[in-house]
Amino acid sequence: MDNRAAEIHAGLKHPVIDGDGHWMEPIPVFLEYLREVGGAGSVDQMRALWRRNQAWYRATWPERQHNRLRRTIWWGVTSNTLDKATALLPALLNERLPELGIDFALIYPSFGLTINGIVQDDLQRAAARAYNMMTADMFAPFVARFAPVAILPARTPDEAIDELEYAVRQRGFKAIMLRGNQERPIPSAAEGIDPQKAAWYCDTIALDSPYDYEPFWQRCVDLGVAVTQHAGSVRWSDRASISNFTYNHVGHFAESNHAFARGVFLGGLVRRYPSLNFGFMEGGVSWACQMCADLIEHWEKRRRAGLQYPSATKVAEMHQLIERYGDQRLKANADAIMNNLDAFRPECSLEELGRPEHVSDDFEAAGINSKEDVRAVFSDNFYFGCEADDRATMWAFDPRMGVRLRPVFSSDFTHFDVPDFREVIPEAFEMVEKGFVTEQDFREFTFTNAARLHTGNNPDFFKGTVIEQAVANELGLKTPLPVAKA
Repeated sequence: MDNRAAEIHAGLKHPVIDGDGHWMEPIPVFLEYLREVGGAGSVDQMRALWRRNQAWYRATWPERQHNRLRRTIWWGVTSNTLDKATALLPALLNERLPELGIDFALIYPSFGLTINGIVQDDLQRAAARAYNMMTADMFAPFVARFAPVAILPARTPDEAIDELEYAVRQRGFKAIMLRGNQERPIPSAAEGIDPQKAAWYCDTIALDSPYDYEPFWQRCVDLGVAVTQHAGSVRWSDRASISNFTYNHVGHFAESNHAFARGVFLGGLVRRYPSLNFGFMEGGVSWACQMCADLIEHWEKRRRAGLQYPSATKVAEMHQLIERYGDQRLKANADAIMNNLDAFRPECSLEELGRPEHVSDDFEAAGINSKEDVRAVFSDNFYFGCEADDRATMWAFDPRMGVRLRPVFSSDFTHFDVPDFREVIPEAFEMVEKGFVTEQDFREFTFTNAARLHTGNNPDFFKGTVIEQAVANELGLKTPLPVAKA
């Protein structure tokens, strides 16, 4: 069979970086590491959790309806034997990577994606540590072609820092993955009941969090890692079909990324940590195109200088217009209407609506003073994982957007949406063949953007890899990695 992926790769003038590949963790081996970290009790807890997560498949339809059991995935990885073995065995993936048209890959979890959603704090921390130990051990012989990511539990900044220190300083990880939206019980709803059964909200950990994550963001800068989120929103209220997995699945990564990115942007993280890059994985870039435009429009209207203050409304003129154009009922209620001049805050006077202490600039923390400031965050610090078959990737390069975004090629190896690993690069290259993107766009998509994401804070990220020199040439890297602060 012709090797179309290798043929395409041979015609490129640059290497290919897979910014979001996945492997299939050997579950029995993981449980051995988990037992080492957390003891037999942690293994029992994990197995009990797996049984609870399979409740839909053991329930009757009336039970599913009564309990509103969400339809979960019934199979999630490739069925191709060679590809499945490739996903399971780092040595085989290392051997096949050139055949697949890829030079270097960031490796994200599969089963491990669920770890940051574990509610029990002790089990989550133990599982993350066990995963990181196993992954570091299994990929250690193959650092020339792979950079596996470490899972960081981030329910509190202290536990995130603890695992970050372990992963980077002790195990040599250069990339991390966290959940940027922590599902927390609403304090008033949890009073007197089990917090796990209380109503909850999403804390983006970047805006309005009950915890101070500033020390964590600073440690990411100190240790030279980009912040990448790879988390979904499958438990959110609009994803609750009891019969249709696709209804619950479509767009859930994008929705989660949208929420976290809003928090990062409006929370001012980029202003305070300008060298820190953020990767929003597996949600595509279409949501970011819309969000960038939305934020520009909101900045125009909601910044302090752009606000139309309620006091600008002239009461006497309103009375005159009602008298001239209103019917008898409107005229009879003219005085009362003057205390109802905002449809979203009924029965509030203009004086109350315009109280200075209630007026705020939603963009102040972000340090945004112009439309270009908005565009700069999206083009300089934000990166967006896009799968090979996502045609919306072309929007990132469309000059009509007014900003050039940074999509990152993501194979999504291992998962059900990649039935044949050999077809990933050809699918991505179709955008060039069909004229949707240029060769330069494709270069940025499959090489430059991933390199920038991970070298922004760590110029030595690709040192010792098969693409070290190519990255240095592409980005003009000559500065050595600064020594991490103690």
